[in-house]
Amino acid sequence: MSEVLVLGGGMVGVSTALALQAAGRDVVLVDRKPPGRETSYGNAGVIQSEAAEPYALPLAPSMLLKIAFKQTNDVNYHLSALPSYLRPLLAYFRSSLPARHKALSGVYSKLTRRATEDHAPLIAAAGADNLILRNGLRIIHRSQAAFEASVNDAERMARDYAIALRIETSAELDAAEPHLKPVLAGAIHWPDSWSCVDPGGLTQAYAGLFVSRGGTIALGDANTLEEAGGGWRMTTADGPVTAQDAVIALGPWSPEFLKRFGYTITMLRKRGYHLQFTGGATISAPFLDAETATVISPVREGLRVLTGAELARFDAQPTPVQMQRSTRAAEELLDLGAPVEADAWYGNRPCMPDMLPLAGPAPRHKGLWFHFGHGHQGFTLGPTTANALAETMAGGSAPIPELLPARLRSL
Repeated sequence: MSEVLVLGGGMVGVSTALALQAAGRDVVLVDRKPPGRETSYGNAGVIQSEAAEPYALPLAPSMLLKIAFKQTNDVNYHLSALPSYLRPLLAYFRSSLPARHKALSGVYSKLTRRATEDHAPLIAAAGADNLILRNGLRIIHRSQAAFEASVNDAERMARDYAIALRIETSAELDAAEPHLKPVLAGAIHWPDSWSCVDPGGLTQAYAGLFVSRGGTIALGDANTLEEAGGGWRMTTADGPVTAQDAVIALGPWSPEFLKRFGYTITMLRKRGYHLQFTGGATISAPFLDAETATVISPVREGLRVLTGAELARFDAQPTPVQMQRSTRAAEELLDLGAPVEADAWYGNRPCMPDMLPLAGPAPRHKGLWFHFGHGHQGFTLGPTTANALAETMAGGSAPIPELLPARLRSL
């Protein structure tokens, strides 16, 4: 019998396996695919140490009207999906009110400020430094008015959370990123954030580190997990595996999976898309084009263009509207080159309505643990919350108690 089964081969699951292994546990990591092939493959690859405040629901009536009438690229929605989103959206609205969001940001900032520190030893041990850029993250602005408003907010965040900040004028931005086509108003540069030119590859490198330290990776269907003899058992391609504990790190699939154990977990899934291009311009660091809700990130092949959020049923067919707009916006800024993929990749961000991940014990099943719900920051926070969960599992007390007690008891 192993000591722990970790279900989920994304950044959060692999980081969980590594953290428990470092704590002296015998761990088997199980997923239906090899590590790093799902959501952890498709993100922007930014380790956002500057993201002290989680993404709140826009509260300005003008912005809500734009979203409702689909006049912004930040959010798209499928009308047929909205009834299923009413409950999570209402909870998300409550969490986004100023006083509550400020309190949540106090917790969230404790996590994000540790992100690069917690990734660093894994990057070094996995021999993955060639995948990491340490040139920060830029928020670029096309209009002067938007730039000035962004500067005010960035200066507040830098002051409140002690984050390094550089304000770049149009000329300074042109010097830093000479391949940008138009004359832009300027950029907010967060210099301490890191990025990765192959997010799936980094996840795979961490998985390789886990195996090199004696860990086991197996292919299997999470739905075969069952209680057995005071522990847990599941079927894998290599046969049945049993363990004392099981950690559910299945990202956006976690709520549906946990229904079979009687848990109703409200999650706001935000679908995102990307397209990759090769042979075009280069940039030194990823950036967000704030006015068009478009992220452009340097990857091994060239450039990855990513979209904002879409509210859709989990199994709904992809909708190209945001990807088309973001591609046009990116082409206005850079020579993208030729597309690498025929169709856009898409996946779901597993967002909890209160914007904090779940990391702690299942309230009604001994030895069952939750570790999911990282929203936009699973790639950023995987090692950080994994370390916190491993400490909780070892000692029974939570180093970041806001992540679990009342929230888990209410499930």
